[in-house]
Amino acid sequence: MGVTLNQSSNFTFNNSYIKLPSQFYFRQNPTPVRKPNLVRLNYKLAEQLRIDPNFLRSQEGIEILSGNRIATGSDPLSMAYAGHQFGTWVPQLGDGRAVMLGEVLDKNNKRYDIQLKGAGLTPFSRMGDGRACLWPVLREYIISEAMFALNIPTTRALAAVTTGEIVQREENLPGAILTRIASSHIRIGTFQYFAAKDDLKSVKQLADHVIDRHYNGAEELENPYIYLLKELIKRQSSLISKWLGVGFIHGVMNTDNMTLSGETIDYGPCAFMDNYNANTVYSSIDQFGRYAYNNQAQIAKWNLGCFAASILPLINKDTDSSIKIAKELIEEFDDMFNEDWTSVLRSKLGLKEEYSKDLDLGSNLLQLMEKDSVDFTNAFRNLSFLSNEMNKSDKDFNKLFADKLAINNWLSDWRDRLNKEKIGSKERKSFMLSRNPAYIPRNHRVEEAIKNALNEDYDFFNKFCEILSHPFEEQPLNKDYLNPPLPNEVVLQTFCGT
Repeated sequence: MGVTLNQSSNFTFNNSYIKLPSQFYFRQNPTPVRKPNLVRLNYKLAEQLRIDPNFLRSQEGIEILSGNRIATGSDPLSMAYAGHQFGTWVPQLGDGRAVMLGEVLDKNNKRYDIQLKGAGLTPFSRMGDGRACLWPVLREYIISEAMFALNIPTTRALAAVTTGEIVQREENLPGAILTRIASSHIRIGTFQYFAAKDDLKSVKQLADHVIDRHYNGAEELENPYIYLLKELIKRQSSLISKWLGVGFIHGVMNTDNMTLSGETIDYGPCAFMDNYNANTVYSSIDQFGRYAYNNQAQIAKWNLGCFAASILPLINKDTDSSIKIAKELIEEFDDMFNEDWTSVLRSKLGLKEEYSKDLDLGSNLLQLMEKDSVDFTNAFRNLSFLSNEMNKSDKDFNKLFADKLAINNWLSDWRDRLNKEKIGSKERKSFMLSRNPAYIPRNHRVEEAIKNALNEDYDFFNKFCEILSHPFEEQPLNKDYLNPPLPNEVVLQTFCGT
């Protein structure tokens, strides 16, 4: 079975990465599949991308989403990149199971990649088969779209299709393909790939492409590459603080999983914590806790150092001067992250004014939550409903904690701090409810959706996706989804899926 070339498609491609020299990618068509079937389509995202969702639901559209048909204007490719994986250097990684169909401009004239994950063998597949099984596809669909609804920069899911084929892992599993949308798929590892080859020309071409695509106006500065580094540090600091604010743990923060756009990418063994513990690790491949919840900021800093090392010749022709500049910028990350994280905590506590001890106030609550094994999401959500003055509504919040004296003392400190605010209780409550989600992709619910889907029942998966698309809203009919897992439902490990 070969790929069908389509002469009439609903996609309007405007491709730019393919214009870079051939060492940046390998022209690669997806490998056709036996019997594609659409599992879920993201209607709103399709419309945002100016693609008719009804077309995507048609047989022709499904053929494109499965890789069986190449749309007019598509110029498929797999990207080259390298990376540090758990701190170990790997000189060549690349898209081992992904094919980028091309780029489109959305309603706001913003550029997005359209990529098929699980599209078959590429020159970068190494020992893999280039395919994806159903459960990691559904997992990424659920969590990436939940992250979008939580207002966290992220790649997104346009569609999930099954392939009608079996993928061999530890067991035989149904195959699937995810259509992933990203502002771009350019990673720190993409820069490392060329820097390791001492290919400065390619590093510069890539940097210029990234600046043109993501950092408009930088090209007019005296040194746009210093600006690029500065701004990437800002974006990553902001991103990690937002992850921590919802209890998210990425699980594989390798340099090939950190984008130059500042978006979250590659939802493998990621998870949202239940009970708060700063050392939480879920990833089955993170045996030493390198990417634990509380390590994520410092890992981001480490990764940014790898990026800076990749562009040193662009920062300054004199190596010593370049290293000095890069080090000074990277060292700014700690203070920047401290400010970003304090800002996130401040918002979660309903505070708009800035006071020096706000971080201490938030940290003290987290310490009490950790000591008493309190659910992270529910604690902040329940806190949002409390009045600026002590009343009977405190009861629901207090019952989350074993140490009643300690939490009551903390509430007293919190209310003293609220009295310094200019907003009233009603406005503060509304503000907090828009920052503290009620609904997150709890691990046991994600597993439930996947388990049902593997039995060809997608009702729960579809319902769960809808619930998560409104995480800050009260949903009286879905209150059960607020509950943390029962002891027999707790998920201790999550898996990569490759």
